[in-house]
Amino acid sequence: MRFLIIGGSYGISEAIARRLITKNYEVITLCRTAPSIPEVTHISCDVNSESFPDINDDLNGIVYCPGTLNLKPFKQLKIEDFQRDLEINFLGAVRAVKSYLSLLQGGHSASLLFFSTVAVQKGMPFHTSTAAAKGAVEGMTRSLAAELSPQVRVNCIAPSLTETPLASSLIDRGKDSLVQRHPLKRLGAPNDIAAMAEFLLSGESEWITGQVFGVDGGISTLSL
Repeated sequence: MRFLIIGGSYGISEAIARRLITKNYEVITLCRTAPSIPEVTHISCDVNSESFPDINDDLNGIVYCPGTLNLKPFKQLKIEDFQRDLEINFLGAVRAVKSYLSLLQGGHSASLLFFSTVAVQKGMPFHTSTAAAKGAVEGMTRSLAAELSPQVRVNCIAPSLTETPLASSLIDRGKDSLVQRHPLKRLGAPNDIAAMAEFLLSGESEWITGQVFGVDGGISTLSL
């Protein structure tokens, strides 16, 4: 089986690639920096580009990982902030699907996987721009799942705060208080998210589509 992972060469995307490689799947990464995994095929690309590079042969799954964490009060947000978050989180995903959907439809048990954030459903201060962009991703997930079924399954993962380089500056400012907000009393690890991604890409989830899964330590649904 062959999978395309679009976006960062570290954190969650790297953890997904490592889990797929251990299953002896072929993994192609599409991002600016090559991941530190010799077994993957890396293609250099900026997701803000108007066009993505050609890929030969069919794909069994596409994972779109790029994201932003733009935490500012609404009064401080500029229109450019909203445009940038939409560009990276949503429009990049749209371009990826348009570029590679024909390859995905030729694969066996094809799957599309996107990423959102717990802040879309829970409502958190200072997340307006990021949550709005990820809300568009959740809407696209459900609409595409309806349109592409039964040939392609489309799902989305909505994590809470995960210990990745993207979130490091936020975590450094107050890790203990952030941990205490989560019922499971720890922050997410990249492998927590990657485990769900691997499941949704596998044949074990062939009757699951159009879903947004909270992998969030219980914060979206539990009140302590």
